[in-house]
Amino acid sequence: MSSKDHRSISGALAAATCTLLGTATSEPVQAQDEPGWDFNTALLYYAEDDDRVQDLSLNVLSRRVFVDDRFLSLGLTLDALTGASPNGALPQSVPQTFTQPSGRKTYTTPAGDMPIDDTFRDSRVAITANWQQPLGRLYAINVGASASVEYDYTHVGLNARISRDFNKRNTTLSAGLALAQDSLDPVGGAPPGLTQMRNAVDNDDGDGDGDGGNSGPDESKDIVDFVVGVTQVISKNLLVQVNYSYSDASGYLNDPYKILSVVDGTSGDAVPIAPVPGVDSPSHLNFYEHRPDSRRKHSLYSQAKYYMSGKVLDASYRYMTDDWEIDSHTVDLRLRWPTGESQYLEPHLRFYSQSAAEFYRPHLTDGDPLPAYASADYRLGDFDAITAGLKYGWKTGGGNDMHVRLELYRQSGNIAADQLIGNQLDQDNYPDLNAIILQYGYQFGK
Repeated sequence: MSSKDHRSISGALAAATCTLLGTATSEPVQAQDEPGWDFNTALLYYAEDDDRVQDLSLNVLSRRVFVDDRFLSLGLTLDALTGASPNGALPQSVPQTFTQPSGRKTYTTPAGDMPIDDTFRDSRVAITANWQQPLGRLYAINVGASASVEYDYTHVGLNARISRDFNKRNTTLSAGLALAQDSLDPVGGAPPGLTQMRNAVDNDDGDGDGDGGNSGPDESKDIVDFVVGVTQVISKNLLVQVNYSYSDASGYLNDPYKILSVVDGTSGDAVPIAPVPGVDSPSHLNFYEHRPDSRRKHSLYSQAKYYMSGKVLDASYRYMTDDWEIDSHTVDLRLRWPTGESQYLEPHLRFYSQSAAEFYRPHLTDGDPLPAYASADYRLGDFDAITAGLKYGWKTGGGNDMHVRLELYRQSGNIAADQLIGNQLDQDNYPDLNAIILQYGYQFGK
């Protein structure tokens, strides 16, 4: 089964692309007499509580350094996801039955529980390639490509970045551009926005793939990212960076697996549907979400690294705003603390807060005209999150680098009381999310 959170996966890939475009300070490259490879590998395990999403991910980044400060970077990521994801419907005091994304079967959520579909399975293979070299004495250029494939999602992208040093190489200006096209082939087809969830269909839809369901067409979206930034050496102990980025996404931006409950305007209870004899069907009225077909985001990112007698403080802040009326703030703090000649500890704290999209709503009200856009996806809601963790790193006897990292993530959402009706006030409509992140890394080569 396909992942309902494929946007989170592609979002991670987009974040990696932005890093290549200059949202993080590039590691300096030292010229060598002979070419050589080094490898940075990491195995990451991510698990949400209540048997929700789990991800096991292997990342390999290899780099070959050539003379004259030229290098080639190749990346490979393998992901395996399982678990459950909220489908967007509200919890009710009675059991609820929903049609699976395939459109061929149903699943039932117990009374009082947040409706989730625990049937999805997905895997992802992603590759990246980048080439960087100087252009003259003060310029450098970086060009690359990326691609990833999931069961229902394909990404291809190109990126380029140019930088120039000034002020005796104490100041670096950079600008980058990334272009991407994502293709979606949702399980069961892409349902039209704000249409009713259909009954289960226990046969093929005529194309031989056995999907049944909505039989909607394949969809796609185009993404353009632009980044411009400046990195400045303030003193021998302080380095700062400021970036502005702009992102324009257009095309199919819905999540085809997310729905909204249609509720009674007085009680707030989901509207029941009369069962059809001999047919698996939803127990209540639900509509598929519908988002605008474009999204424009503006981000301002700042970072400072300060050296303090062997310790390094890394602090950053990011502000993002978009035309969906989402505003977000991210504060990230890391302190690398040597504990010996070849060991270190790195505590980490990250705070995140965002406002809800203008079309975010927990439900649709029976009898009211349908809005132009609506989504109950918790990722578009009003929430705060904190990540806290610790990384321990050391050098092996052979001079290679190893590390282990353990982090805890907690997300707390909020739905305004004036958006809830009747019995909804007695339900936990936006339960907290807790997750654990465990990573092992090994760097070798050269």
